[in-house]
Amino acid sequence: MKKILTAIALSSLLSAPALAQSVTYGIDSTHTFPQFSYDHMGLSKQNLRFDKTTGTVTYDAKAQTASVDIEIDMKSVSTGFTMFNEHIQGEDFFNTAKFPTATFKSTKVIFADGKPSKIEGDLTIKDVTKPVVLDVTHFVNTSHPMLNKDSIGANATTKISRTEFNAGAYAPGVGDEVTINVSLEAIAQ
Repeated sequence: MKKILTAIALSSLLSAPALAQSVTYGIDSTHTFPQFSYDHMGLSKQNLRFDKTTGTVTYDAKAQTASVDIEIDMKSVSTGFTMFNEHIQGEDFFNTAKFPTATFKSTKVIFADGKPSKIEGDLTIKDVTKPVVLDVTHFVNTSHPMLNKDSIGANATTKISRTEFNAGAYAPGVGDEVTINVSLEAIAQ
């Protein structure tokens, strides 16, 4: 009996690290919205968003590792005005007929105080890929109150130059610097 108990104890010790594995979370498209803002001819800051985002986040709290893989449907741009949506999707800006999606793929996630604080990665818009760093302003890993499943929520921000992504029409009158804010929720798969 002692040998059996010893074997069970040893077995549980050897399998313990396996419990500390990363979890893959599917993006909740009904609560994940990349938003972007820019200066409009010195008159105002315009705030627009994309309504369709998919992808995954892999997260291991104990090991403090993570990765992010996001795809944005560029045709889902929402300006609040149908004609302006079509204008933004045109060749001068997103050219969604030729480039219907944008992607973000993390290359490194930096942790501080046990949580992601910066996400380095590659942003691809109009087939142009540039490195960006997202500053994580909020992060939580908890049970979803309605679905009763492990979930994560985050907010992050970065700035890019739209001319670097071949979307610089009317710059500098319409600001070249674009602030991107991401609200993200994801549920364990």
